[in-house]
Amino acid sequence: MKRLALFKELRRHRKLAEKRALSYQQNKAAKVMIYISSSLVFLYLIFIAIMFSLAANDSTSVTPLEFIFGQAPFILLIDFSFRFMAQQTPAQLVKPYILLPIHKFACVDTFLGTSMLNTSNLIWFTLLIPYALMSLIFSYPIWTVLMFLLFWWLLIVADSQWYLICRTKITDSLLWWLLPVAVYAIMAAPILLELGKDKGWENFFELYAGIGTLMERGNPLPLLGVIALLAALLAVNRKLQYSHVWKELAKVETTKLHSVTRFSFLDKYGEIGEYLKLEIKTILRNKNPRKTFISNAAVVLFFVLLIAFTDMYDGDTFSNVWCIYCFVILGTTNIIKVMCNEGNYIDGLMVHKENILSLLKAKYIFNSAMLIFPFLLMLPTVFAGKWDIAMLFSYGAFTAGFQFFILFQMAVYNKQTMPLNEKFIAKGNVDNNYFAIAASISAFAIPMMLISILQSLLSKNMSYFIMFMIGLIFIATSGLWLRNIYNRLMKRRYANMESFRASR
Repeated sequence: MKRLALFKELRRHRKLAEKRALSYQQNKAAKVMIYISSSLVFLYLIFIAIMFSLAANDSTSVTPLEFIFGQAPFILLIDFSFRFMAQQTPAQLVKPYILLPIHKFACVDTFLGTSMLNTSNLIWFTLLIPYALMSLIFSYPIWTVLMFLLFWWLLIVADSQWYLICRTKITDSLLWWLLPVAVYAIMAAPILLELGKDKGWENFFELYAGIGTLMERGNPLPLLGVIALLAALLAVNRKLQYSHVWKELAKVETTKLHSVTRFSFLDKYGEIGEYLKLEIKTILRNKNPRKTFISNAAVVLFFVLLIAFTDMYDGDTFSNVWCIYCFVILGTTNIIKVMCNEGNYIDGLMVHKENILSLLKAKYIFNSAMLIFPFLLMLPTVFAGKWDIAMLFSYGAFTAGFQFFILFQMAVYNKQTMPLNEKFIAKGNVDNNYFAIAASISAFAIPMMLISILQSLLSKNMSYFIMFMIGLIFIATSGLWLRNIYNRLMKRRYANMESFRASR
């Protein structure tokens, strides 16, 4: 089979696999919410395009092409950042093809080709095309406008490959976060040429606006440069993905002798205590849960230090956003996948009556107790006089009550096993579950809408008190709604167990 035919066949397999995925039907319902949210994003980008166009058309110092390319670093940084929230590195399903007589890079090439052709790479054209119609089409030849759009598509695709490289290396070690930080620091270096003066920002803008100047003159150098950049990133990413896949396939399990922590202080809590031990040991002993916990704690710490010692996010709106985010991020990443880790041994959990109910109670206690960490990490903002201690208590209680109530509903609908250690050869990838994405968005959006309404009608302290009381009500009734989740889960336990087994 020729390379192109093989690529088409493997891509067809991936599309069929997505349609046959265990969560396909529930994803269809959740995609409606995603489409609504995406429509709002598109409208926002069109609005930005209009603002950019008006500014560029009124400017006498820069041309429209120079203006939009002066914004390129910010667009690329935003694109890179949002990919961490919306685009996961897919599990590469190479196991079924290992013994087939095909090229060793065939599966990886299919994965990279699919990532390049993904429609998500066209989102920024919601901004670029309106801008081109309002500022470029009547000022430049049509071939210049087409070269402009082609350049941006190649640049965004290159950014997607850069994201995959960073995401893959960060999976190995969180220290690889220094790689994108260093690259974007270098991109921002022109600002520091004359620190504290306007000339620094002028140097920064002029450097990237120069791409537009070259394009206006018909110089092919920008297009050749972005093609060379994309080719280099593809070559690096191709070898990187292949090496990581085969590293997991060829790994040898080694047994290390180490002391076992018994957490005997939990013995007095009976079955729930045993499941609390399981939650703790899942994080301590398994790669994926441990890295997720460490990375989220690092994100919380980063934003807390940024807020406490700078004035970047001062103001009521930013305070509400980041306080809620710091509280809910740890719980969201764990609870949104509730029962997915247990899918590895779900049959054993179904042996005794109400085992799952005890497990859910233990998970709720554990994740509620984990809120102590972001609470302590955010205390410097209180000491710095930026935030109110009442806000921390209020949002912490609201997260443990109402937001966890929303997120724990996923226990009924999750039915894909989450690998505890493998990342690249896993059979299923729960991160592509749109239902879970919709639940995450709701967990962030609902409290922001509620606090905005309350603070517009009432004083801050009264709004904090109402949020605190709502949280306490859901905490006090947690036994009732956890049992309701358990009863609904048990009604569909056989279908879920079959799916868990199939996705191991």
